[in-house]
Amino acid sequence: MAAPQTFQAALSGLLRGSLLFVGGKGGVGKTTIAAALGLAAADAGRRCLVVSTDPAHSLGDVLDLRVGADERGVTAGLWAIEIDPDEEAEQHITSVKLQMKGLVHPRMHGEVDRQLDLAALAPGTMEAALLERMADLIGRAGSDYDLILFDTAPTGHTLRLLALPELMMAWTEGLLRHDERASSLNAALERFGGTPPKDDLALLQDALASRQASSRAARLTEILRRRQQKLRRAREALLDDSTSGFVLVMNPDRLSVVESGRARRSLAKARVPVSAVVVNRVLPPDVPGAFMEARRRQEQEYLETIEQEFGDLPRVRLPMLPDDIHGIEALRRVADRLMAPDPVRYTR
Repeated sequence: MAAPQTFQAALSGLLRGSLLFVGGKGGVGKTTIAAALGLAAADAGRRCLVVSTDPAHSLGDVLDLRVGADERGVTAGLWAIEIDPDEEAEQHITSVKLQMKGLVHPRMHGEVDRQLDLAALAPGTMEAALLERMADLIGRAGSDYDLILFDTAPTGHTLRLLALPELMMAWTEGLLRHDERASSLNAALERFGGTPPKDDLALLQDALASRQASSRAARLTEILRRRQQKLRRAREALLDDSTSGFVLVMNPDRLSVVESGRARRSLAKARVPVSAVVVNRVLPPDVPGAFMEARRRQEQEYLETIEQEFGDLPRVRLPMLPDDIHGIEALRRVADRLMAPDPVRYTR
């Protein structure tokens, strides 16, 4: 098997794309890696937006800035957003309510509120709302920003988000087909069923009601079509490996390695290949003591497993550091390490 591309060469290509996802098991340090990669892109002259979809909201902590749902400037060429899934779901339901109330008789507004309040509690509503926001942001890649980098939630959540566009497009297509069948059936009934004679006023009222119903159906169809197109464009962007990539972050421990292997296989089934691997928090070799030596021996087994399972991918090891990473200068040191040609040495 040919040797994989070096991590640094692969990373340079990924940072020249328009979409980059950084994912992995919770707690492996992917937010730090995502922020460092965003900073590396900005330092290379690209306009980069880092988007956190992780409910833990640690992006602001890593950047040492207050980050919220609106773009926040971090440094030259770099912006950040933290998406709150609960807030996003609430805003999504409110938006749908407004749209639906414009399509039904005012007498139905209370029922619209009731049904959508129930829908807000249904499984998948939060992920659907989050996907809508992500799809909107993906549509801005390459125009408003050169690169949009998603710091994703733990792996299982990411996989559901990547699967949702296809499911939601199928659901939307089903609604449209249902609407078209209903319209055709109504037209057929009017054409062949016959109606009793009516006076001019009744005919005028029927015509007005029919026109209003037709207008509402047309508006609903247009809303669904726009949503379907947005989701389709987002999915196409996710699957375009010439402009989109996925960096998998893991630690050299059993749970992280097992979940990372599972994530890679699941992503491959969804036709989203992993582009590169960051093995984070590797124990330094020069810390003495029997405890650390025992930990290093165990860690070495997992590093060998990583080489076996991910040896065909560009990869890099980052050492465990004595203090937390937060602030631009600390992140820039991590970014320099990620971009350095030497995969072993690290200088603070």
